[in-house]
Amino acid sequence: MAGGRGMQQGATWGFFGLLAYIGAAVYFIGQSDGSFGGVIIGLLQAIVWPAYAVFGGLTALGV
Repeated sequence: MAGGRGMQQGATWGFFGLLAYIGAAVYFIGQSDGSFGGVIIGLLQAIVWPAYAVFGGLTALGV
């Protein structure tokens, strides 16, 4: 059952991805002003936070 085995291995990364999203959402919502729009923007930022991290890292390296 190769299909089930592959899904099991991918499930670990999915779990950590979910934890990372939840953590980022808590952070960005905590930084917002608490309004409905601020919460929505915080959730959207939580989706794309890896892009912020890569951009910040490349900027710090001077690339």
